[in-house]
Amino acid sequence: MNAVQENNIDLKNRTKAFAIRIIKLCRKLPDTTESRIIGKQILRSGTSIAANYRAACRARSDNEFVSKLNIVIEETDETMFWLEIISETGIIAADLLKDLYSENEEILKIMVASRLTALKREKYKH
Repeated sequence: MNAVQENNIDLKNRTKAFAIRIIKLCRKLPDTTESRIIGKQILRSGTSIAANYRAACRARSDNEFVSKLNIVIEETDETMFWLEIISETGIIAADLLKDLYSENEEILKIMVASRLTALKREKYKH
């Protein structure tokens, strides 16, 4: 197994672990109308990160990889938004979301860097 494959496995595991943390967060949201709506949104976007990253790893070309990473980046950014909403409205205290938010931010940075690398690789092929 080469370094790229190992990195992909690490990121698959990391994004899956993040999805599990999002599911657990949703279980802790209060039973209110706004929490149910926000919970559905963050559950969808937060778990989509892992699912779409797995799809990106199966891409048949750099273009397909970049396309899937674009989805991952959008979903990661949306998840950050919902974490901010949960925090700023006081649904859950900001200090309890700090680690989850930091992990979301790190995943976003990694995905943006991966997309840039793939775009450069594609550019040099042509």
